[in-house]
Amino acid sequence: MNKIALIGLGNFGTALARNWIDHGLQVKGWTVEDEVYSSIKETGVNEKYLPGISIKGLMVSKSLEETISDSNLIVLALPSSVVISVFEDLIGYLSDSHVLLDLAKGLAADDRLISETIGEKLHLAGLKTRLCVAMGPTIATELARGVYTSALVTSSDYELAKELAKLLSTSALKLTAATDSLGAEYWGAFKNVIALACGVVDGLKNKGRGGDNLKAAIFAVGYREAFILLPALGAQEKTALSAAGIGDLFVTATSPYGRNREMGERLGSGQSLEQATKEMVMVSEGVNAARMFKRVFLSKQIESSFVDAVCDFLDAKIDPDTLIQELLS
Repeated sequence: MNKIALIGLGNFGTALARNWIDHGLQVKGWTVEDEVYSSIKETGVNEKYLPGISIKGLMVSKSLEETISDSNLIVLALPSSVVISVFEDLIGYLSDSHVLLDLAKGLAADDRLISETIGEKLHLAGLKTRLCVAMGPTIATELARGVYTSALVTSSDYELAKELAKLLSTSALKLTAATDSLGAEYWGAFKNVIALACGVVDGLKNKGRGGDNLKAAIFAVGYREAFILLPALGAQEKTALSAAGIGDLFVTATSPYGRNREMGERLGSGQSLEQATKEMVMVSEGVNAARMFKRVFLSKQIESSFVDAVCDFLDAKIDPDTLIQELLS
């Protein structure tokens, strides 16, 4: 599986391409964006998402069929908001021999896990394509610079997860095999909601009403709620203590590069959701994740005060200060 088709060339996909090419793997990349395609073809750099980082050696295309030709591992490095629609365009080119690795952190539009939706579509198409998931604290700009980064590769087939973890690990990227794909995906989505709330504290800091003590308190409240509620959805408790759990949550909630934290900071500073969304280059998945988790918890009659409060804030029913008060109460 040393021939990789990388579907999606945002900052994370580009950082992975850099690492895997330097590691000696053959990588083809797909993008739908003319700007990204032209930049990589002409300069060997993705100026839009990861300026200054050379990815020379990456074969880039705007054709899905061309990208996956001769590839045996297909990596879906796409936002959760678009991964299913792109997969629907991709599925006609798949075979039983392909292996899929999904990196999207979020839930599908039908409020199910992305891997569940992909798995169902594979089954309906009569395909036996194997599917894995990778989750963890993966700030792309650091990974691209060679800073140590860890994540889980999960699959019901533990031997396959181990094979992928060994193949895709590099000097900067350490992957560990696990079997709790469901838990890794739920944590990958829920941590974005917590990070958004922590970002609101950063926004209030600019007004003299936030601070690290408060942010730590909000972090703890969110983690506790996820630790209690996600096992009720089927996640293994030990995943909360892994790179896909507390590790990913920590970096997303605290790093200045975390887009969900940035979204919260913008909203806490007084920007509207519409304005913040328009100004951000990268997609903030915490907004959709909060609303989807609210529907999921309601359908299962599970109380979730943290998610409810964040949704009220996103719907402009409460202001930033009231949000903080409700989360701490």
